[in-house]
Amino acid sequence: MKRPPILQPIRLLILLCVFTAILSGCQTQLATRPSAISHPPSAAPSYWPTAGWRTSSPAEQGMDAAKLGAMLEAVKSQNLNLHSLLVIRNGYIVSESYFGSNGPNTRHELFSCTKSFIATLMGIAIDKGYVGGVGQLAADLLEGRTFQNESAAKSAMTLEHLLTMTTGLDWIEGDPTYRAMYGSRDWVRYVMDLPMRDQPGDEFNYCSGCSHVLSAIIQAKTRMNTRDFAEQELFRPLGITDVRWDADSQGIPIGGWGLQITPRDMAKLGYLYLHDGVWEGRQIVSSAWVKAAIEKHTPTDGPLGYGYQWWTYPRWGAYAALGRYGQMIFVVPDLDLIVVTTAAAGGHDAIFGLIDQYIVPATQKPSS
Repeated sequence: MKRPPILQPIRLLILLCVFTAILSGCQTQLATRPSAISHPPSAAPSYWPTAGWRTSSPAEQGMDAAKLGAMLEAVKSQNLNLHSLLVIRNGYIVSESYFGSNGPNTRHELFSCTKSFIATLMGIAIDKGYVGGVGQLAADLLEGRTFQNESAAKSAMTLEHLLTMTTGLDWIEGDPTYRAMYGSRDWVRYVMDLPMRDQPGDEFNYCSGCSHVLSAIIQAKTRMNTRDFAEQELFRPLGITDVRWDADSQGIPIGGWGLQITPRDMAKLGYLYLHDGVWEGRQIVSSAWVKAAIEKHTPTDGPLGYGYQWWTYPRWGAYAALGRYGQMIFVVPDLDLIVVTTAAAGGHDAIFGLIDQYIVPATQKPSS
C-alpha cells in the first residue's frame, strides 16, 4: 500500500495553485524502544498557562542551554524553513525562536495538526453524551443519510474507523483529491460516496476527508457549529482566543486542516494531554479519552503508529500532532517536554532530527 502523506492542504486560493506538491512523510529511523506512551506527570503544575506561558532559563528546568544553542545553530546551518520553534519544559518556555516576520502573536495555519483538535472535540462530545462511543456506526451518526456505493462493508464503518484512518474507503490522499472536494457542494457526501477498497479496520489509509466527516458528526450531534462547540468546550477554557478556522461549502469547519492559532496556543493542546485532560482543575476531556487517543491503534507503513488523529513516536514514548510543511506539537510525557514548530516548507524529518539529536539529549529526566 502506498504510504499516506501526513501533511495537509492550505486554504483554497493557495491550494488551487498547487498541482505537483510532493507530500513529505515521517521516515526518521527510530531506535528500539517500547512503544507504549508514558503516563502524564503526576504532580500538579505550578501554574496554568491560560493567560500566557511563563519563561525560564534552561538550567532552571533541568536542560542544557549549550545543546539548545547547538540546536538553533543546526536550524541555521541546515537552512530549515521554520517559522517558529518552542521548547517547553515543566510548563515553562525555555527556548523560543521565531524566524522572518513571525512572532509570538502570529497566527499560523496548522494543516493536519487540526486533526488532533478535532479528535479532542470528539472526545469531549462523547464525554458529554452527545455521541455514544467509538463503536457507533458512522451511518447512524450522520443522521441516517444515505450514500452511493452502499455495501455491507460501508455499513459496518464505525466512528473508531474514522478516528484511526481505517475506514476502508477508496480515498487517495493528495492535492487532486483536495481540489475535487473543494469543488464539491457537499464535502461529507464526497467522502462517504467513495467506494470501499478494504474492509473497515483492515488497512491504514490516511484520509483527511475522514477527519472532515468527524467535524460533521460533532456538528450534527451537538447541534452546534463545530467552531462554536470548540470555543465553548476547549478554546475558551485553555485561553485560546485568536482563532481562525476555514469551513467547507456548507459552513462546517474543516476537520482535516484549516485551523489557525499561534504556536503558544498550539502548545496548550499538548499541555492538556500531558496533564491527562485536566486544565485548572477542570477535566476538559476525560483521562480515558486521552489515553485512548495517544495509544497506537494501527500500524502505518512507516516508523510511526497512529492513534485517534495523533501519531505515536516510539523512540521516546512520545506522541505528536503533525501537519504539512513541518507543523508539529510533540509531547514526551517522561520528560514533561513539549516541542512546537511551525514552518513554511519541508517536512518533519529534519525536525525529528532536532528533537533526537539536541532537544531530548538536553533534557535531564526527572528523578522518581
